[in-house]
Amino acid sequence: MNLVLFLTYIAIFQSPTVEVCTGSINPQNGCVTIPVVSEQCVDFTGGLTFLDKQVSNAEIPDGFVCVATDCKSVTQGDSVVLNGGTWNFFNVPGANGQTNFNDMTSSFICSAL
Repeated sequence: MNLVLFLTYIAIFQSPTVEVCTGSINPQNGCVTIPVVSEQCVDFTGGLTFLDKQVSNAEIPDGFVCVATDCKSVTQGDSVVLNGGTWNFFNVPGANGQTNFNDMTSSFICSAL
């Protein structure tokens, strides 16, 4: 099953979703709704390649924490941890305080709190 079909299948069953945008989140510009599957890395490849290192905003569902990163090579400074809410990646909490993580995300992984 390809990624787009899988994400559509998950969305049908009312899975929580993450909204990721290459532009503005309000009003929406370049946004995609991606179902959250707890503890599963969503890599921006295949049908999501246009998001690779292009994400500027995200909305994380309440009750979840997501790590915006590159799931293949997580190192300190290469990821940010985001709780439920709306985030502008130009100013997100990083390991050493607020940081600019715009256009740096290659994938994300979420977990329920």
